[in-house]
Amino acid sequence: MEQLIAAILTMVAGVLVCAAYFWSSNLLLDWIFPCKGKFGAAASRNLRFANMVRPWLFLAPALLALAIYLVYPVIKSVLLSFNDRGGQDFVGLRNYLWMINDGEFRQSIFNNFLWLLVVPALSTFFGLIIAALTDRIWWGNIAKTLIFMPMAISFVGAAVIWKFIYDYRAAGSDQIGLLNALVVALGGEPQAWITLPFWNNFFLMVILIWIQTGFAMVILSAALRGIPEETIEAAVIDGANGWQIFFKIMVPQIWGTIAVVWTTITILVLKVFDIVLAMTNGQWQSQVLANLMFDWMFRGGGDFGRGAAIAVVIMILVVPIMIWNIRNATRETGGH
Repeated sequence: MEQLIAAILTMVAGVLVCAAYFWSSNLLLDWIFPCKGKFGAAASRNLRFANMVRPWLFLAPALLALAIYLVYPVIKSVLLSFNDRGGQDFVGLRNYLWMINDGEFRQSIFNNFLWLLVVPALSTFFGLIIAALTDRIWWGNIAKTLIFMPMAISFVGAAVIWKFIYDYRAAGSDQIGLLNALVVALGGEPQAWITLPFWNNFFLMVILIWIQTGFAMVILSAALRGIPEETIEAAVIDGANGWQIFFKIMVPQIWGTIAVVWTTITILVLKVFDIVLAMTNGQWQSQVLANLMFDWMFRGGGDFGRGAAIAVVIMILVVPIMIWNIRNATRETGGH
């Protein structure tokens, strides 16, 4: 209860502080560049200056937060990646050379590559299919709500849910895991699914696909509804069947939105951490880059140099995709 009260008070205080900042900053701006009581060139000049400064007053808190929590950590991480274990002495490219020769790092790169191949593709595909199907049934909005619901669950919470699904008990014992219960009911032997090297990656991917399908569905559903009816009616008149209308008429018209959804999920996959940490902690060859970075940075005494070097690699992989995603999204919205 104390935590709930503290959270509510924090939100109320935050809103009041923001309101006070914007009110006082506007008051100060109007005092510095007064327009009331002035006429002619002076009033026009003050109004012009005030209008130039006012947007930056609104942006200032966000820019300050970005500088403190984004720009500074990036610069600090890059500098740390060239330092030793304690982050004090310069060691050049030694941490990067270590990564190239480290088997666990190569395993993490391979696992991340698997995630990149599977999760964005299946999440986008399922989201597109579900968006198209739910728009055609009367209870489509209910179905969309149910499918989108996992988005409201944290990654750790989702991992706990799926841990019960994958749970393993020795043969002959009652299986509380849904998957093993079905396997045993069908006459098979229970398996410790998340301990199976290579295959456990796909069992973990299912969790993220389950979460992100709802996101893809919502975005693509909006895009499908924006398709002009005239193009579909023309295709029907020309004798196109349902599959041809969907794949040759509808999908090409929303291809830009599909690309944005795909790349957004790709960026998320490159940073995947919570699910692996909660399910396997990187054991049984399921390690990914973000989890490896966490291990080196905060565990075993901590190695700030190696941890920062892995963080830089993740950033290098994410930034180009993020830039392309932003440009594509801007192009889709017509530059607005």
